[in-house]
Amino acid sequence: EIKIEVPLDANLPLDYVEREESRLEAYRRLAGVTSVQEVEDIRVEWEDRYGPVPDAAQALLTVARLRAECVRTGIREVTVTKGSGFGGPKVVARISPIALPTSKTIRLERLYRGSVYKAEIGQLQLALRSTATVVEDVLSAFADLLPADDYDPANGRG
Repeated sequence: EIKIEVPLDANLPLDYVEREESRLEAYRRLAGVTSVQEVEDIRVEWEDRYGPVPDAAQALLTVARLRAECVRTGIREVTVTKGSGFGGPKVVARISPIALPTSKTIRLERLYRGSVYKAEIGQLQLALRSTATVVEDVLSAFADLLPADDYDPANGRG
């Protein structure tokens, strides 16, 4: 089971998918995605059936992409919180379990200042810019730190 908690208005608006059964089926399909391609297939289907995808539904698809990336990497939890840190408000994504090799921890320090990797508990506390682009920022971090071509979730190596 994958737990994703992000401060985002992600849903299927009633005026986009009017039938409750259709909305429930769409949510079920998104909850079961295992690849980014499946999410893209669902987006194309929605556009074909219901027209242009509204912002709230697009946010739902973006969260589904994050879920698919969690499946790929073996990550079971992504929780985004807002708090106040030294120097003002801070947005942090806690990601676990995660195993980063030394080369990726160096990359983390360079690209994501203020982030903390706790190898002993397999947790990454990723400092983010804002809540407006939180899921996209986490997906970018996955691409930078856990690239599809060389990441093995069991040990963090290719």
